[in-house]
Amino acid sequence: MATFLYKLGRLAFRRRHFVALIWVALLTLAGVGAASAPAAGTTSFSIPGVEAQKAFDLLEQRFPGASADGGTGRIVFKAPEGEKMTDAANKATVEKTVDALGDGSEVVSVTDPFTTGAVSKDGTVAYTSVKYDAPGMELKDSTRDALEKAGDEARATGLTVDVGGDALQAGAEPGAIGEVIGLAIAAVVLVITLGSLVAAGLPLLTAIIGVGIGVSTITALAKALDLGDTTSTLALMIGLAVGIDYALFIVSRYRSELAEGRDREEAVGRATGTAGSAVVFAGLTVVIALAGLAVVNVPMLTKMGLAAAGTVVVAVLIALTMIPALLGYAGKRVRATGEKRRSTGDRTGEKTGEKTGEKTGEKTGEKTGEKTGDRTGEKGRQGKQAKPGLGVRWASFVIRRPAAVLLLGVVGLGAIAVPATQLELGLPDDGSQPTSTTQRRAYDLLSEGFGPGFNGPLMIVVDAKDSDDPKAAATTVTDGIKDLKDVATVTPAMFNKAGDTATITVIPGSKPSSTQTEDLVHSIRDQGTDVRADTGAQVLVTGTTAMNIDFSQKLNDALIPYLGLVVGLAFLLLIVVFRSILVPLKAALGFLLSVLAALGAVVAVFQWGWLGGLIGVEETGPIMSMMPIFMVGVVFGLAMDYEVFLVTRMREAYVHGESPSQAIVTGFRHSAKVVAAAAIIMMAVFGGFISSTESMIKMIGFGLAIAVFFDAFIVRMAIVPAVLALLGKKAWWLPKWLDRALPNVDVEGEGLKTQADAASSRDGDEDRELVRA
Repeated sequence: MATFLYKLGRLAFRRRHFVALIWVALLTLAGVGAASAPAAGTTSFSIPGVEAQKAFDLLEQRFPGASADGGTGRIVFKAPEGEKMTDAANKATVEKTVDALGDGSEVVSVTDPFTTGAVSKDGTVAYTSVKYDAPGMELKDSTRDALEKAGDEARATGLTVDVGGDALQAGAEPGAIGEVIGLAIAAVVLVITLGSLVAAGLPLLTAIIGVGIGVSTITALAKALDLGDTTSTLALMIGLAVGIDYALFIVSRYRSELAEGRDREEAVGRATGTAGSAVVFAGLTVVIALAGLAVVNVPMLTKMGLAAAGTVVVAVLIALTMIPALLGYAGKRVRATGEKRRSTGDRTGEKTGEKTGEKTGEKTGEKTGEKTGDRTGEKGRQGKQAKPGLGVRWASFVIRRPAAVLLLGVVGLGAIAVPATQLELGLPDDGSQPTSTTQRRAYDLLSEGFGPGFNGPLMIVVDAKDSDDPKAAATTVTDGIKDLKDVATVTPAMFNKAGDTATITVIPGSKPSSTQTEDLVHSIRDQGTDVRADTGAQVLVTGTTAMNIDFSQKLNDALIPYLGLVVGLAFLLLIVVFRSILVPLKAALGFLLSVLAALGAVVAVFQWGWLGGLIGVEETGPIMSMMPIFMVGVVFGLAMDYEVFLVTRMREAYVHGESPSQAIVTGFRHSAKVVAAAAIIMMAVFGGFISSTESMIKMIGFGLAIAVFFDAFIVRMAIVPAVLALLGKKAWWLPKWLDRALPNVDVEGEGLKTQADAASSRDGDEDRELVRA
């Protein structure tokens, strides 16, 4: 692996014009494809195999043209103080609004609140419902605009009017200002870490190009593959983070190789061969984690994972090819590690080399100049490095107190993870929107006028095709539901034309996201089992609330298999990389600790409201259903990034003859600063999405940012070296039979060292021949 990447890096360095042209052409092609592609809405939401989805599918068959999964919109009216909605003027306003809404191209039906009884008991609140023939997330912008315009016109008459329903759902909009701030922080960290604007600009440039290719490709294929805006947002988030980090690791290793006295092409080759190998395997773990989301069998989640995985692949390829090419363009503007300006020794060496080259031949002059300059420059660098850096001092401290550091790290993260035991899952609805939005105000008005459960009605589908008496079966279901707890209203059964299928609407007594409503759904389903046995009719519960409950359950059921698949594959991959059993095991356990702590922090902020005001959390509630499995996938991939980059440098030192303790210090000397910088960059990129007005994006941004902090700075920087110090040589133990069976991927660059020794031997023979001559 290292030898192949070494050759690839040198080839990209020499053929930099060709490599740059390829990537620019790909970016242009993707951009043109995105610009010319037809517009696409957010991907449709379906969950194969769950009861709520089966009921939706059945309604499509038995009630053709009813658009069972079509979007709904509600305009909620509230009369001024001292008035009622039944007053003549207010009633005229509502009827005018109903007429205006009926003219829409995607509208199936509009209800009149005065004929359907959609007026509160005290007469102060009324609402009209609009049914559309397309899902709420796929409606045209003109349809949404017409709904909002109707509300504005009614509001102008003096009524309190707000608009709700899933018809107003639009694509997730990340916080643009937050993204800019995140990139600005990343740029500052890169300048501090790499020492120059040019070196810092390379990771930013390549990350932007990679994300541009990935997101543009997603946009171009959105219509054909039914990809939504959330898919692009995730690809942008992950692509920026890993793109910057992967490039940073290679550029940093390149500067270290320059500090060892190697010429620029050789330094590029070695950086690509060593750090590039780590990039490949780190990227593979991220791809495995993201692509593994397909096992959940939720199309939306599968597409999000595969699209983000594709962006990660692009980031890896750019880091391995375009970074070496750009380093060739940068030339001497990217300096060696620790070199603030060109030393006297370097200048003297170059001048001596040039003069010697003129007198005794170009080849001898280059070697003499390089060696003289390198030795003199190296002395200067050694003088500067006499004082150990922060990473070395921290590693030395951990080695002296490994048990205390390990105990403190585990107990600290364990305490932060405690809130995760109270995790409540659900999907965001209008009740989780900020109070400044019209959707949230409409939600609150409906709760005020008709009760909290009115915002989450349950639709009961009675499939009586195999029943001898369908009407009697529907009556049995209706009567049974009325006797259950937390039921506010049950409407009479409505049959289709064939008379074999009925729908019943149930209004719970509690809000949609409450545990009482979830218990009611399960109670109706349990009762349906008895109904089927007695009447032959099948009872199915559906509706948005039931769909959310089923989705949460499906994700919970898939979490353990998904965790086993992802961690298992990555464990095998890390055994190949580290040639150890205990190091990959420690990496997996450390990840579980960090992701549990991150989930605990998410629960504390978004469910309990702790410090929520600092990041703009206006409404607490259940954690988004996909958050645990999503964090497991993304955080695992990112956590393995730091594991690979930090520990491969330790193994490299150990393989080259250092003791286990010395190898830990060496790994920190070369990698700690870069890993810390990479973590801060990822936190800045993810943190930028916290400013989003979309609660799902805000939660994902916070969860990933805090997870990176826990994993990079507590698990990888403290717990990992403590465990390695306690294990000593046992950490690198591998059964002999397994060692023989595993392929040798040579992440440490041992093959490069062998090549270098051979080349050095040849150079020495040539030098002796020149001396004799």
